[in-house]
Amino acid sequence: MNPAVNALTAHADLLAQGGGPWTGHDTRLVTAALVGIAVIVVLITWLKVHPFLALTLGAGALGFIAAMPVAEIVETFSAGLGSTIGGVGALIALGAMLGRLLADSGGADRIVDTILGRTGARALPWAIALVAVIIGLPMFFEVGVVLLIPVVLLSAQRSGQPLMLIGISALAGLSVLHGLVPPHPGPLIAIDSLEVDLGLTLGFGLLVSLPTVAVAGPLFARYAARWVQVSPPAHLLPRSATDTADGEAPARRPGFTATLITVLLPVVLMLGKAIGEIWLTEGSTVRTGLDFLGTPLVALLVATLVAMFTLGRGAGFGRERITDVFGASLGPIAGILLITGAGGGFKETLVQSGVADIITRYGQDAALSPLMLGWLIAVGIRLATGSATVATISAAGIVAPLAAGLDPAQGALLALAIGAGSLFFSHVNDTGFWMVKEYFGMTVGQTIKTWSVMETIISVFALVCLLLLDLVV
Repeated sequence: MNPAVNALTAHADLLAQGGGPWTGHDTRLVTAALVGIAVIVVLITWLKVHPFLALTLGAGALGFIAAMPVAEIVETFSAGLGSTIGGVGALIALGAMLGRLLADSGGADRIVDTILGRTGARALPWAIALVAVIIGLPMFFEVGVVLLIPVVLLSAQRSGQPLMLIGISALAGLSVLHGLVPPHPGPLIAIDSLEVDLGLTLGFGLLVSLPTVAVAGPLFARYAARWVQVSPPAHLLPRSATDTADGEAPARRPGFTATLITVLLPVVLMLGKAIGEIWLTEGSTVRTGLDFLGTPLVALLVATLVAMFTLGRGAGFGRERITDVFGASLGPIAGILLITGAGGGFKETLVQSGVADIITRYGQDAALSPLMLGWLIAVGIRLATGSATVATISAAGIVAPLAAGLDPAQGALLALAIGAGSLFFSHVNDTGFWMVKEYFGMTVGQTIKTWSVMETIISVFALVCLLLLDLVV
């Protein structure tokens, strides 16, 4: 082992003991972390460099200032990149495949039409929020927005209700699921970085998500509709709310029950694993089966295979069409995988340099709740970079040593607190901000009053729920 690693190991041991005064080495490491994050912020926000390159260069700057040998910086970054993609890459890919088939088969439209067809005008915002939650389970936020925008615009036009009343309800459902519930990239990254239990995180995430969607969605939407009054953009109103993602309508649409079961299947399997760990004897046949089926990779793989029949065949797709749909789903996630991997490399550099240990030590000395610390760090990085994914990766890397000393339930809550912080106040450096602005025909000021405030409510309310859960679990 080289001298630099020996020094870092000794420093980590000192921190673990909770003793030792502040040293010049501490100052250097904290400076290195701040410079590394600053490099990422400047490159992403000012120079418009791709986040993959920004995270890579930021990790290099951090390691160099922390006096890590060059070879060790490269090795550490590569190890973090590889382990992160190895941990969540296949899950993101399977989630994308399932989401694309749900959209192209018309299954998503079937859910939308069935729920909205049985809803009165007064309950319409709540029905839209429910649709967004269901659609948001397997889909990335951006895909969900594109899919639901025609439904939102047509619902507002035909019902005569304010666009913001309908739109905010839908956006809240998509955003909450994106930030708090696996298999979305952010929660998966936090779970992988903190090495916490996925089943518990999923269960707590769903528990917190429902009241958060209600408060930030239909309830807040009443005020947003008073503050901002806009009409559905005429040029964006579709001829039909059943257009598929690639513009080619399926021969028929799968049934509502089959579609709903398919969407919920991976969540049910992962929750089954968590329940089995609590109530069943380890080694029993049922427990072993639930453990296997509830493994995230297996759960999503099973759901994707089932979707080939319930959604693909249900829409009249042949084998070639299903293969084409799966192939088309993988291209758009290449950037997400690269950003995720580079974020893992940056996180590993934070850990190996000793920065994470310092944050842990002084966070403990300040008697600051781990959940609050993780949330605050994620909020700061989110405001600076505009990226929820970058905020989640960086914050999880910084507070990772804290998770090792927590019980499984608190570790899961910490992962969710980071996810909640990553959603705080989306503004002009976030691509989601501009997507919402253009789709709803709003000005920058109107978007801040509605979308940005909604994101902040999600972040803060979810944190409050998590802190309350932390008192009882």
